[in-house]
Amino acid sequence: MTSMTSLSDLDDPLVHGFLPQRLPAPHLSGGWTDLDALAHAAAAAPSREEARLLVEEACRSTELPLLRHRVARLSEHRARAAAMRLAVIVAACGWTDLDPSSAGAGRVANERFLALWTSLAHRSDHSRLVGLPMLALFNWAPLRKPGRTLPVDQLARTESLVPIVRWSARGEPLSRLDRLMLATVRLEAHGVWLFRLAETLAGRSPGDRSVSVALCRMTRVQHTLHGQLRSAAVKLNLAPASGQQCAVLASLAGKEALEPPVLLAADAALGMGGPLGVGSRYQQRRHLAARHRAWLSTLDRRSTAVRTLAHRRGPDADAYRDAQESLVALRCAYAELVRIATQPAATGCAGPAHRVIGDMRRNGMTVDGAA
Repeated sequence: MTSMTSLSDLDDPLVHGFLPQRLPAPHLSGGWTDLDALAHAAAAAPSREEARLLVEEACRSTELPLLRHRVARLSEHRARAAAMRLAVIVAACGWTDLDPSSAGAGRVANERFLALWTSLAHRSDHSRLVGLPMLALFNWAPLRKPGRTLPVDQLARTESLVPIVRWSARGEPLSRLDRLMLATVRLEAHGVWLFRLAETLAGRSPGDRSVSVALCRMTRVQHTLHGQLRSAAVKLNLAPASGQQCAVLASLAGKEALEPPVLLAADAALGMGGPLGVGSRYQQRRHLAARHRAWLSTLDRRSTAVRTLAHRRGPDADAYRDAQESLVALRCAYAELVRIATQPAATGCAGPAHRVIGDMRRNGMTVDGAA
């Protein structure tokens, strides 16, 4: 099977989806430990205001502002690790809608912190640092040191995973936001076959013998992933939540930055974009790495012929509609996870929850009434 891009095998989504090609870096060294400590503190902060005060203090009392001069010296792996910490801080502070290149950015966020953010944004392959891929896929590592021969997607499927940065205080159970992120990582790892099946469909014409087989397999995979999310919902429902975490989710949902990458891949093949159309699809993808956005755009173009099955009759058309229906059910199961994650564990949490669900409905995601 050949890739649709000229990427190396390690960067090819057909190998391990959009998971990082290497395990996330659990520690930052040297002067970067200040950023590491700030990320942990901000994620566990009880409110945006408290998180912002932590940033202000770190910019005054640590070497954090000087790190922007050292971004160019980071390896790609370490730059992504630093960007993940930065994304956590920005989300905790409620700055997810801030464009670091805008003229008024300095009036919203701490200027010295913003300079670091801008430097890492330029170094990163992501056009927007703050989104589900950066917050989840780059934040979970195996509990025990794995063998070198195991690929990342297999590790994420089979090993006990622990968060590098927790959204709950150390010593406390994983929060609902933590478990939502973990469910996303597991979904990506188990959903690698959706990338491969989508590639099989790309460029095929209706009537090709492989189309019906690939569509039937896609339906089975999506059904399995649906069951996986239902199981994750049980643990999520038992986990603690906070108003701050509800606010983080509401902010991400408002920016359409909560759609799991594997669902975006299935959507590209099956043409299941929400009612907002192409603009919405671009909005959902802009938090992905540039090479992954390019891969999805190519998949979109090459799947045009297969999507004509929506207006046809026959066995292939029936298999196509079954695959579409299973994708709708899978997205509903994920929307249910988000609904549980935003349920009020204390007063004051219901408002953001309703906004999250409203945003997801407007994007075509119907909401049902170690880890």
